Amino acid sequence: MTTNLNETFAAVQAASRELALLNDDTINQILNAVADAAIAKAPFILAENEKDLARMDQNDPKYDRLKLTEERLKGIAADTRNVATLPSPLGKILKETVRPNGMKLTKISVPFGVIGIIYEARPNVSFDVFSLCLKSGNACILKGGSDADCSNRAIISVIHEVLRSFNINPHIVELLPADREATAALLNAVGYVDLIIPRGSSNLINFVRNNAKIPVIETGAGICHTYFDEFGEVKKGTDIIHNAKTRRVSVCNALDCVIVHEKRLSDLPKLCEKLKDSHVIIYADPQAYQALEGHYPTELLQSATNESFGTEFLDYKMAVKTVRSFEDALGHIQENSSKHSECIVTENKERAALFIKIVDAACVYTNVSTAFTDGAQFGLGAEIGISTQKLHARGPMGLEEITSYKWVIEGNGQTRRS
Repeated sequence: MTTNLNETFAAVQAASRELALLNDDTINQILNAVADAAIAKAPFILAENEKDLARMDQNDPKYDRLKLTEERLKGIAADTRNVATLPSPLGKILKETVRPNGMKLTKISVPFGVIGIIYEARPNVSFDVFSLCLKSGNACILKGGSDADCSNRAIISVIHEVLRSFNINPHIVELLPADREATAALLNAVGYVDLIIPRGSSNLINFVRNNAKIPVIETGAGICHTYFDEFGEVKKGTDIIHNAKTRRVSVCNALDCVIVHEKRLSDLPKLCEKLKDSHVIIYADPQAYQALEGHYPTELLQSATNESFGTEFLDYKMAVKTVRSFEDALGHIQENSSKHSECIVTENKERAALFIKIVDAACVYTNVSTAFTDGAQFGLGAEIGISTQKLHARGPMGLEEITSYKWVIEGNGQTRRS
């Protein structure tokens, strides 16, 4: 197994050097052809996706992430075409200077080289990663979960067919076996892989962080809060909470916990009113439970436990925490946040400004749903993930975030003196 994968890693690394010879026009033509193929080959892709779906319980929160439809494939194709319209992130002059001795220094954006992506039951990631990596001049090694293996293999076969039609080395994108041995091999592929990006649950991210011998950028896990401040406006709060929680529960920007100021507990039934239509289960602390009792369906209202807070539900479930002050809200977020997306609903500008300044997260919102934490919504095109760390990249990782840079030094025979 390891020998075979080392051969794969070496082939991808060699193919990455060929990418440097492609111009942006050719890259864009390939991306548009892949988008066309995603639609033309939809029956094949969806049939393979059905094999994966048949093995998963429909009540599993990951089922929605796994499911592909004609409409979702059209969206994926549109995202791929959108990446083709974006300016190339490569060859940008980031800094330029001439030293007193006439030596010219230029800082230029370049690809990482080979990026390894480890992800779970999200076959759309296969398209997203390929399009962004190709546009940014990176080869990619994909390690999908066993839940989506049929879907991923179908998608990569479609992409490989397009690459061959352009006489492009298909090794610029490879899908590894879905077993754990392949994950271990990728995490230890020193000398072949330049960067690992895990996309998925906190368990996956923790495993990658603890076992990788290659630099890692963490993405995915989102424990998101919305704090309804004592100066919050009820209609805004109601709409934001409903949208952030129910728009799509299986994504990392979905709301997990509403924090409410105790002075606004009387508004809590109104703030949660729309949630009952989606049968959202609420885990409420004692004060919130009392405020909701009789106003929210009994079968959907439960008492919170310690485990209710700091949990990424990925389901129609949500916690509610009551706080006595703005400072208590900040403390709860600090203790339970995954540093993904945090929101305050308030009409007090000073309070909003303090929230922005103090809260440590990749994306901090005032009076806006956290559902907007998304590369396309930020104007970045399809994203490779949401980085929740601080080194190199933070927030939605678009094209610029998957490039590095190098210094080019030009001279005319200068030598350094002691």
